[in-house]
Amino acid sequence: MSVSTASHCMIYVTAVSGDEARTIGRTLVEEKLAACVNITDGVTSIYRWEGKVEEAKEAVLIAKTRFDLAHAALERIEELHSNEAPCAVAYEMTLGLANYLEWVDDETAN
Repeated sequence: MSVSTASHCMIYVTAVSGDEARTIGRTLVEEKLAACVNITDGVTSIYRWEGKVEEAKEAVLIAKTRFDLAHAALERIEELHSNEAPCAVAYEMTLGLANYLEWVDDETAN
């Protein structure tokens, strides 16, 4: 097994629907801001908004990318997202399989 400590990240995003998540995910991949996006539709989110506890069905997407693209990807997500304050946060990958991380690099290269 070949392991790498390269600088990559995953961006966790909640979207108001599966369609919105697919639009965001496809855009990130097409624009080479992410190598891959996984989408889980139909999650239940419970949160406080403007003083009230809310509950909604949402979709979660996780984008895999290089850490140096995280700012651009987050800006693009904010442009495409319909929420006033969208959940979009990047988590640095500290370790991963070298083959996979090399693939991420290749798919996000310009």
